[in-house]
Order: sequence, then structure tokens, then C-alpha cells
Amino acid sequence: MSTLWRVADVVSSMPETETARTIGLRVNGLNGNLAGQHIDIRLTADDGYTAVRSYSVARAGLDETLEITVDELANGEVSPYLVRELAVGDQLEIRGPVGGWFVWKPTDTNPVQLIAGGSGVVPLMSMIRAHHVSENPAQFRLLYSLKSPESGFYREELQALTRESRKLIIDYVYTRKAPADWPTPPQRLTAETLLANILPTDPAPDVFICGQTVFVETVAEWLVQAGYPAGSIKTERFGGTGGTR
Repeated sequence: MSTLWRVADVVSSMPETETARTIGLRVNGLNGNLAGQHIDIRLTADDGYTAVRSYSVARAGLDETLEITVDELANGEVSPYLVRELAVGDQLEIRGPVGGWFVWKPTDTNPVQLIAGGSGVVPLMSMIRAHHVSENPAQFRLLYSLKSPESGFYREELQALTRESRKLIIDYVYTRKAPADWPTPPQRLTAETLLANILPTDPAPDVFICGQTVFVETVAEWLVQAGYPAGSIKTERFGGTGGTR
């Protein structure tokens, strides 16, 4: 992993939702990345003002390319530019990929429980993709908490992956708007719903949680109270009080 700032070429750009975009980058000399890592992006204004924000990598790889998915924040300094203005052929300053704790490797043999709140699914999607192309037989299960069906990332790909592989199970919780045929009304995630839709403690899964700070801390507390070992729970959070992207 690199801590130096490098230039990345924008090689692809695709909308995920009305407010989110997946951006493909090529970085000369990049030697791949691990599932779950992130990069820093630095934007510099004409007057010299700089803004640095971190974005999870959405796809692990072994070459000079990587993908990020950026969700626009209305008051953000960086995300509106990345979602609305950045174009194929542009360049960005990046640092990384970095991170060696909130990662999954194909050599890991434990079953894996992924828990995502909103755009927190991005690094977990990197793990799902890496697992899918590997020969690792471990069970993966994703609990994805969303405001509405329209706000979900990677919808078609996740549907295809669950059809293709018995190694992946996905459970959804809708907090504001549910699909018309959904069996339950929209509601916030509760401890009861959480525990009914994740791998039990019995197979000793590795647990990865990503989302806004309150979501992550609440879910992690519920898990510990339910008997999941704290050492098996890894968390990644964003959007602290007043934070912008």
C-alpha cells in the first residue's frame, strides 16, 4: 500500500442511483488492492485550498485499476464534484489503497456476516466480489439496511450473484419505503430483526459492519449483547457529526 499522492486517470463513470456514481480509476504502478480497503482523494482549488476525503474501494483487484462508489452529500465539498462533474478522461490525486484491518482475503476460511447501512455497502461489495471469484467455499451473508429500494447500490449485480451462487445470502431492511410486495412495512432496524437475519454465533462468523457512526455503534453493541465475540466484529464508519464528503 502507498502513502504517497499519485495521479489516477478516470476510465469509467456509471450512475448507481440518482445521487451516487461508480468511478473507475487507473493508477500507474498500482499493484492491486485488498477487499475492504479505501483511498484518499485530494481536490485542490485555484486558490490553493485543498479538501481530502476517504472513499472505500468497491472492487478488489490485482492490477492498476480500482473502483469507488461515491454517494453525493448536499453540503459536501468533494462528493458533489465527483458525482456531478467528474468525467472520463479527467484525473484525480489519490493516496492508497490503505487499510489492513477491515479487509477480507480469500485465504480467510470463516463464514462471514456483512452488515451495511446505506452507502456502507461499498467496501462490503468489494468483499462479496472477491469472494465470488475465489474458490473460497465459506458462507457469506449480507444484511443491507436501506431507506428505499431506489437507494440501493449494485441492485442488479447482487440479484445475479445470489442466483448464481449458494455461497451468498442477502437480507434487506427498508426504513422509509419498502417494495410494493414486501412482507413487512418499512421500519428502522431493531435488535430483533438484526438477529433474525444474520448468521448465528454457532459457526463463529467474522462480522463486518459499515455505515454511519450511530448505525455501526448500535449494531455492534447489539451483537456483543447477543453473544458475538467483540474480537470477531470489525467496523468501518463514516459521517460523524458535522462531517462532509
